[in-house]
Amino acid sequence: MKEMKDIEALYFVGIGGIGMSALARYCKLLGKTVSGYDKTPTDLTAALMDEGIDVTYVDAVSEIPEAFQNKEKTLIVYTPAIPGSSRLLHYFTSEGYTVVKRSSLLGAVTENSLCLAVAGTHGKTTTSAILGHLLAACDMPVTAFLGGIAENYGSNFISNGTAITVVEADEFDRSFLTLRPDIACVTSMDADHLDIYGNSETIEEAFKSFAALLPDTTNLLFRKGLPLKGQTVAVGETADFEAQNIRIEDGSYRFDLKTPNTILRDLVFNLPGHHNLHNAVTALGMAILSGIPTPGLPKALQNFKGVQRRFSYKIKREDLVLIDDYAHHPTEIDALHQAVEEMYPQDRKLIVFQPHLFSRTKDFASGFAQSLSKFDEILLLDIYPAREEPMEGITSEWLLGQITASNKQLITKEELVHKIQASHCRIKMLVGAGDIGAEVGKITKILSHES
Repeated sequence: MKEMKDIEALYFVGIGGIGMSALARYCKLLGKTVSGYDKTPTDLTAALMDEGIDVTYVDAVSEIPEAFQNKEKTLIVYTPAIPGSSRLLHYFTSEGYTVVKRSSLLGAVTENSLCLAVAGTHGKTTTSAILGHLLAACDMPVTAFLGGIAENYGSNFISNGTAITVVEADEFDRSFLTLRPDIACVTSMDADHLDIYGNSETIEEAFKSFAALLPDTTNLLFRKGLPLKGQTVAVGETADFEAQNIRIEDGSYRFDLKTPNTILRDLVFNLPGHHNLHNAVTALGMAILSGIPTPGLPKALQNFKGVQRRFSYKIKREDLVLIDDYAHHPTEIDALHQAVEEMYPQDRKLIVFQPHLFSRTKDFASGFAQSLSKFDEILLLDIYPAREEPMEGITSEWLLGQITASNKQLITKEELVHKIQASHCRIKMLVGAGDIGAEVGKITKILSHES
């Protein structure tokens, strides 16, 4: 790839993606000319345009601005989510532009910094957001590229200096193997992306290859029980970095953090669920390994507000709690259920779930059925295809038939508001990684006017 100093313009094909947009913001901050294409206008693309980054929604060569005609000074960045039929991508490739995946650019921009990489099939975004926040709040020189919108910053990009970078190391398409991390963690290694990997053994090998990129195994943190070498993380059990003496007070966790060298007492963390507590302990461990002074950590952790669509409270009233969450794998739905059961043990719970990808629905149908059956009421939307073509026989109706709970329905988006209003459950959750997220604002607005 070209040196960043030799690049004047960057064009992002798929600029509206959460990871792509963070890189686009970074390049704009460097003073580069930045523009891009995405198929759909969103709040994120609108925010990019407000920041001076042009976005087009037409996949046509005629839409490429004049500033990107110099092939020697231009870099084209694309996401694997872009289909091979893309006219823009075909043009750039055939015309001799330098074309790279998002992960290659991420590897290049982090190369000359202390790179803190967060890997794992679940928990990457929350862990990296906590880590980026801890470093920024303690005034460390950090740039963080996040896979979600951190509530403290209203952005997926934290810029407080360049000596340290925080990145999500994405296992999809093995793209995390292009990074050169100095400190890393693995939050989980569940089977996922079987369309890429084929089986769980291949996924495990990929994570081991990622861990091998580190200069020293002591710089790897991982959830206790994973087949890796390094330092372990646990909640309520013995580990190198361990949450002890865990209590719930006023809806928040209070705990002590044991590290190999010290104990930090009475830390407060406001996100519910043991999975989030694991994420917090992992982020604290990575921050400590990076050399951060520990006195500032308790206040920084307590002030962390969370990530949009990660157990996000949209409404919190006596008669109604509305939660928005990105969970799209059975393990994540189990974690969501554990969190709401812990916080609201007496209340009935409704889940509105939109499955994400035909392949994932097919591969984990049994797990989805078991996880969803834990809720009192289930409303199931059609599968969101994302990058995939339909698979014969793999439908939400097929999945619904495997759910053992009796109070279950297949619904359309047009029925969403009515069906949610008709439910007598106090706890209502909107869940999935597809375009259900675009419905949350409307649903919240309507339900907010009820009482």
